[in-house]
Amino acid sequence: MPEAVGAEDARHWMPILFRYRDPSPLRSLLELGITLVPFALLWALTWTSVSLGYWIGLLFVVPAAAFLVRLFMIQHDCGHGSFFRRRAFNDWLGRAIGVLTLTPYDHWRRTHAIHHATSGNLAQRGFGDIDTLTVREYLARSPWQRFCYRLYRHPAVMFGIGPLYLFVIQQRYPAGMMRGGWRPWLSTMATNLAIALLAGTLITAIGLKTFLLIQIPIVALAASAGVWLFYVQHQFEETFWANGDAWNVYEAALHGSSHYDLPPLLRWLTANIGVHHVHHLSSRIPFYRLHRVLESHHELASVGRLTLAESLQCVRLVLWDEFRRKLISFDELRAGY
Repeated sequence: MPEAVGAEDARHWMPILFRYRDPSPLRSLLELGITLVPFALLWALTWTSVSLGYWIGLLFVVPAAAFLVRLFMIQHDCGHGSFFRRRAFNDWLGRAIGVLTLTPYDHWRRTHAIHHATSGNLAQRGFGDIDTLTVREYLARSPWQRFCYRLYRHPAVMFGIGPLYLFVIQQRYPAGMMRGGWRPWLSTMATNLAIALLAGTLITAIGLKTFLLIQIPIVALAASAGVWLFYVQHQFEETFWANGDAWNVYEAALHGSSHYDLPPLLRWLTANIGVHHVHHLSSRIPFYRLHRVLESHHELASVGRLTLAESLQCVRLVLWDEFRRKLISFDELRAGY
């Protein structure tokens, strides 16, 4: 269990982390190149291999999906203004990558900023997070509402059907900001148009069936991986949730976000997004400098640390227990209430 620290203890990291914020344009361009080029090559290899047999082509789907996840992480850095120094460069690159990740960049950036500003706040749930009920809220629900919540939190929905629905359908309209003015609509519809043009070009070149046989599994795997990463970064047993004056953005950042300590290859493919507590404390740090923070400040490495094996246990955690101040499972609920 991580040590409980106060708001001042969490806040004192801010000036320390500030020195890691400045991006390197050359390093950023290199990271973009070694992510975008392999993704394009793997997509093309999948297409050429399909003619030899669909199962042969599927061998390239998994690495292609992995590089698509990494592209999303670059888009994520662009949204925080941490990939390039100039905002315009970040924004236009983010919009371009959004066509590949099926994510309307400007709309996503706005909702993601809300997530960072309210993460761990029980009074402001609903933007960019996994829907999580407290024990009291769950017990107050009707049997039908409890069933719906259980269905939503089922692994087959959370990491299977849900991610595909999120990226393919929900992000085709400005979910959560339908009445937020013209900007969310412009971002979403412009991305949709660009997706349609790119997909139409590929369909014309290789045919609709071949395009779908390649694109659907790549998107499905990448979407599931992305949702899984986001899930374990906030849905772990000793995470931080609070209400009213008990909530503080610095404590929520440090203790409400995990350090997902992945093996080196997975850490590289996910662009160090597992160093999520540091990212939430200082979101302007480029992803390629996050691990350097841990190397220089070892005390941060143990905060909220989850290994790959330990993270699998997070799937069962579905309710926030306000009395024990931790996430619990449905089995624990039955045993304790």
